[in-house]
Amino acid sequence: MKLSVIVSFLIISSLESAVAQSAYVKMGQQALMDGDFRSAISHLEKACITDSTNANALWMLGYSYYHSDNYKKSIAAYTRVIAIKPADASAYYYRARAKSFLGKDNQTSPADKELYLLGAIVDLTKAISINSDPNDSKFYQNRGLAYRDYGLFKLQNSSHFYDRARGINSLKACITDLEKVLNDNPGRTDIANLIDQSKDKLSQVNSATVARH
Repeated sequence: MKLSVIVSFLIISSLESAVAQSAYVKMGQQALMDGDFRSAISHLEKACITDSTNANALWMLGYSYYHSDNYKKSIAAYTRVIAIKPADASAYYYRARAKSFLGKDNQTSPADKELYLLGAIVDLTKAISINSDPNDSKFYQNRGLAYRDYGLFKLQNSSHFYDRARGINSLKACITDLEKVLNDNPGRTDIANLIDQSKDKLSQVNSATVARH
């Protein structure tokens, strides 16, 4: 076969692949915008098979998995996005949110809860460090919630993972993050209630410690 024919074949094949990949991405994007996440997943999975380095397709796939409650696949998709775009704060944010849900799932083993809840805190801390908008309160709010969940997890007396010091420190970090959110949004009574709940838990832990001594 002549070289010119081979080159022509390769160019045509590449163009066909690019067109197919682009079509899947467009259909996936439209389905996502319509809130049809099942269809979005179907199209975007095909797009990512065609081109595994398309960060936008991977991001939308991770988002579609997230809104379909398929948190493990969402984490995997956003991990691939981060490998391609390590400064994508939104990818860290949604990966953290997915980890948070798994960390609170009763079906998750205690060992995995530890990993997921810590992972959520780490991801949100990274997202905060690279976020272009320092006033975006959702990062601090969700990290505060992750700190709270981790703190409560570590303060379960019956758990093999009980750690009073880490539990207390995590609740204190929760309060710090949520107070920042409240300072920026004084009308957030939901945040004020969460802060009060965390402070009450800290008081209970300290009271229990004093009673034992």
